[in-house]
Amino acid sequence: MDHGAAYVLNALTSAGYEAYLVGGCVRDAVLERPIKDIDIATSALPEQVMACFPRTAPTGLQHGTVTVILEQGTYEVTTFRKEAQYEGFRRPASVEYISDLTEDLRRRDFTMNAMAMDIAGTVIDPFGGQKDLDLGMLRCVGAAEERFGEDALRMLRCIRFASTYNLEVEAKTWQALLEQAPLLRHIAIERVRSELERMIEGPAPARAVRLLLASRLMAHLKKQLPLPFEMWLAHDDALDAVSALSGQQTRWALLLMFLETPADTVRTALQELTFSRADTDAVVAVLSLREWLAAQLTVGGGDPRDAALETADPATLARVWKLGAVRRGEAAARMLLQVLRALPQQHTEARGELARFRQTVVPLLVRHAETWLSEIPCLSLKELAITGADVTEALDEKPGPWMGVLLQQLLERVALGELRNDRQTLLHAARDASK
Repeated sequence: MDHGAAYVLNALTSAGYEAYLVGGCVRDAVLERPIKDIDIATSALPEQVMACFPRTAPTGLQHGTVTVILEQGTYEVTTFRKEAQYEGFRRPASVEYISDLTEDLRRRDFTMNAMAMDIAGTVIDPFGGQKDLDLGMLRCVGAAEERFGEDALRMLRCIRFASTYNLEVEAKTWQALLEQAPLLRHIAIERVRSELERMIEGPAPARAVRLLLASRLMAHLKKQLPLPFEMWLAHDDALDAVSALSGQQTRWALLLMFLETPADTVRTALQELTFSRADTDAVVAVLSLREWLAAQLTVGGGDPRDAALETADPATLARVWKLGAVRRGEAAARMLLQVLRALPQQHTEARGELARFRQTVVPLLVRHAETWLSEIPCLSLKELAITGADVTEALDEKPGPWMGVLLQQLLERVALGELRNDRQTLLHAARDASK
């Protein structure tokens, strides 16, 4: 047992109170998994808990929670409690302190989270959580419709736990989830996003996606998102590739690529879901680069870099890739390369343009893009051998929007190998371009 947790339990029991580890830490201990968060429940009232330790913080007194501060870390200690009617399908209107551990565990969501452990390591399991784990089953404590009606976020937690721990959702629990799904519209979108992030960064993102689709929970969010999630069904054979990617951003990029939705629409949806700006920008940059590549490699564009998609060759694609990498950024280019490499070889997208892109362009990118990236002399304006001040001085012009456009043109030509990245060459090219 964690030394700090053992110290807290021992201090409380020595003072005459009951005290136990509860919730997820007990579940993970039973499963012999790494323990992340430690929660402690006790018969001591908050003020009695604070009297047992030299340093505490009243972090949640309205719910009976005190944080004990030790050198080893902080530990949340909560008084045994019952919860009254829930408000907004999320939080209890009030709590009542009690002295019975079983009643405290009864208010929890799933049987695997309704276990406790004493200081000797003995598991207290009044609702059969260990048996359910042995059976590979996820089951609500008591009536599932009541648990989901109390806190609608538990439906998303149900899917996260089922995918993370490779559990089958018990039939009555699943039926209640399907019936109570409309209640999810009461849950703050930030809470939804947090659960989705944890599903996708977890060990089985494909299973989480399939359960989300089967439950239709995404149709009942507080905000309706402009994304055709049903398109994931068309790519079911490729969903397992998501787990091959490291990092949440690349996983989301692949999943959202399957939706065949414009990058700008994806940006709007991620903003509605309250994704961070950094995550949103990273994912959208990848999708934008893929869109740009596909657009550049279609027939009839008129640009010398354009070519028929069906006959894309490494030399043509190298120019397009380098140009796209410069425009969209090296990070986006490398993320797209990871995404494309993760796709199973047998998978082809369902629709024409995407299918051709997958069949002809992707193998070339996977084979050559790392080399192409390494050959790019510079990928950003900061790496150019001249600055905006150099250009305005050489051309005897006042700074303005034209300068940024010109520098970007020079950067692209350097990236494509048309110009050397030295001061005199670039200034000469700048003068020619301004004539």
